[in-house]
Amino acid sequence: MDPIRFKARTRFSKPERGKMNRTESELAEYLEAQRLKGEIVFWEFEPLKIRLADNTFYEPDFLIVRADQTVEFCECKACWIKDGKPVPHYEDDARVKLKVAAFHKLWMWHFTAMSKIPRK
Repeated sequence: MDPIRFKARTRFSKPERGKMNRTESELAEYLEAQRLKGEIVFWEFEPLKIRLADNTFYEPDFLIVRADQTVEFCECKACWIKDGKPVPHYEDDARVKLKVAAFHKLWMWHFTAMSKIPRK
């Protein structure tokens, strides 16, 4: 009789509020370089929580104010390689929250999602 094998789903613990993971830290360095060049005026990490519904909030990773005074909320996601192509990794609830915030609540501002493509 063959043993039964289970594939465990890995759950990463969410970092403490206000602490950046490695991908977010690299994006923060990139944003600071853009600020020093004058391409952006201001950026901040996890600046606010947006209420989408009862007990449902969306917290964008970065708030960016560009040199032309446009406001942009940026979501930083991990990127995996699947079938030789980079694919950003989103949990279903994060994808829905981003879309609700971008298209229904705060349609007047720009929303972007960035991810670092692995070198492999």
